[in-house]
Amino acid sequence: MENLMGLLRIRVRKGINLIVCDTVSSDPYVVVTHGKQRVKTRVIKKTCNPVWNDELTLSITNTNDPIVLTVYDKDTFTEDDKMGDAVIDIKPYIECMKMGLENLPNGTKVDRVQPNRENCLADESCIIWNNGKMFQDMCLRLRNVERGEVEVQIEWIDLPGGKSFQC
Repeated sequence: MENLMGLLRIRVRKGINLIVCDTVSSDPYVVVTHGKQRVKTRVIKKTCNPVWNDELTLSITNTNDPIVLTVYDKDTFTEDDKMGDAVIDIKPYIECMKMGLENLPNGTKVDRVQPNRENCLADESCIIWNNGKMFQDMCLRLRNVERGEVEVQIEWIDLPGGKSFQC
């Protein structure tokens, strides 16, 4: 783990207007992958608007490797159904971290990221300094599906002796 830069905490907050995979609803959960890592939320039964509020943590060795969020519907007797996916683009967040900002007032908006064809943002996403840490809230529009969004928040966790963002 000598190439470990730090940890990325992903708070998977909620799903919005997810597709129906079962008769009248779904049993959704989220899987986040980065390289060979795979972490997942708990299953929320019988809803297309789940509230997870689960914290997932990934070890980051390369900020260029994609972070993919995939929503599934839990099935008992068959393979789980895929309900869409999105890529979490951390590059704007990392650029803000490289600024080495400190002692900003709580709630300072460091940057705004607009939705475009290269990212999965459904709305503008703000990178905010709060309580000595940088956070980014995102509403991700799911791809490869008719509809659905997932709200997440990311936070970087530095590790002692980690590579961090030294150029």
